[in-house]
Amino acid sequence: MKLLRSTLLLLLLLCTSKNFAQIIQTTLDPNQIPKPPSNWTKKNQLGFDISEIAFVNWSAGGTSSISGLFKGEFGRTFIKGNHKWVNELIVKYGLNKQDGTELRKTDDALLINSTYGFRKDTISNWYYSAKFNFNTQFTNGYNYPNRDIAISKPFAPAYVFLGAGAENSNKKKNRTFYFSPITLKTTLVLDQYLANQGSFGVKKAVYAPDPLDPNNQILIEEGQKVKAEFGILFTAYMKSEIYKNVFYENRLSLYTDYLNRFGNVDVDYDTRLDLVVNAYVKANIGVHLVYDDDIKTKKDVVDPVTGSTSQVNDGPRAQLRQVLGVGLVYAFQ
Repeated sequence: MKLLRSTLLLLLLLCTSKNFAQIIQTTLDPNQIPKPPSNWTKKNQLGFDISEIAFVNWSAGGTSSISGLFKGEFGRTFIKGNHKWVNELIVKYGLNKQDGTELRKTDDALLINSTYGFRKDTISNWYYSAKFNFNTQFTNGYNYPNRDIAISKPFAPAYVFLGAGAENSNKKKNRTFYFSPITLKTTLVLDQYLANQGSFGVKKAVYAPDPLDPNNQILIEEGQKVKAEFGILFTAYMKSEIYKNVFYENRLSLYTDYLNRFGNVDVDYDTRLDLVVNAYVKANIGVHLVYDDDIKTKKDVVDPVTGSTSQVNDGPRAQLRQVLGVGLVYAFQ
């Protein structure tokens, strides 16, 4: 009887305890069961930079203008054990309007990056990795003020990188280095007019003189819309806080083809300095440098007889774009 009384007393105390009541509630209500931590991490960030200058009866002269730049950065990262899968989507689009001129594009980019990595243990920062990169634009590009002939279009060009190699990723220092000795680079020019010109390195169209009109040419073979290369790719990413609320970010991509002038390196370097005012306001200074031997600059040529304007390639040159802006940033889950 004493054992029975002790057992009943213990059960009574458990039933009246808060912890036991929570256990019973959790058992009866599956929604209250704590969920295990997810292997996915997310990044969602939208930004809008704007700059404006206006003049009214300004004795020193000047042109009123307004510029806007929309930016979006989205990331999805999966980490489980020795496996890591990093996905990134970056979109940019900017416009500028000045007195006396039409709207002009200042920035236009759509980038998708995806990297899968596997490491032997949880201590090493080295991964066996496979990488996929895609890069194109949203709208036509022009050699302003000429808006009659587009020098680039959506998917003209588009670049696709697919390769395998090794990656060193240090999460604490927020830096990543990737090297791939086997990378397939595909250049797409899905516009026949640009492909016929041989834009962005694709094989241009073949023409022959018209026997009936020496000033005219006959199209023999259309330009190719796809160019494939096989070479070496090196990429690097680094972001660090150099001062309080001042962040320095770098992205570098170097590529050289084995068969077509090996050692001639394509360079894509993007550096940015972010000054964070608060959670929603940020100023940034950026420089984007690109050099690709396959990208020829365009030059307008006027026919002295007809007065018509055409564009010809003027050789490869280093491309430089500088950005200074202040705007709003919104991050969400």
